[in-house]
Amino acid sequence: GGTLAFYVLATPLGSGALMKTLERYPALPVDGPLATHPPSAIVVLGGGRYADAPEYGGDTVSVLTLERIRYGARLARRTGLPLLVTGGSVWKEKDSEAELMRRALEIDFQVPTRWVEGKSRTTWENAQLSKPLLGAAGITKVFLVTHAWHMPRSVYAFEQAGLQVIPAPTSFTQ
Repeated sequence: GGTLAFYVLATPLGSGALMKTLERYPALPVDGPLATHPPSAIVVLGGGRYADAPEYGGDTVSVLTLERIRYGARLARRTGLPLLVTGGSVWKEKDSEAELMRRALEIDFQVPTRWVEGKSRTTWENAQLSKPLLGAAGITKVFLVTHAWHMPRSVYAFEQAGLQVIPAPTSFTQ
């Protein structure tokens, strides 16, 4: 029975079914208003780095992070809201994930980043360390951008930090 369960969970059908249980928050509408009482900023969570990328001359954002910043850039263009990027240096790398995200947003997407939180190493720390940056600007409500499967934990962490969150999930399981 255990072998069969491992096999089923290892198949695209089994793993996809498990992933869908985490994707509780729907995508934001493509057209029309995004929220009845819109937030004042967009927070994009880091999702790793592509280390020593020869085509970029050093570290850059990973594929997961790229998916998140791409949606964050789209949302920023659509709403005109400022961006906060968050993610630290898990292994003491020179540049934080947030700094890599800022560079990619500004160079590759021509979208400015207002805040760079580069000390966090976990989702919980993303929330705890982003709150003071946003609070200094009087911001208490945000669009939160991360993968759909990562959203439940992220919403919980940011709400526990004292922020109101409108989930802005991306990259749903097909």
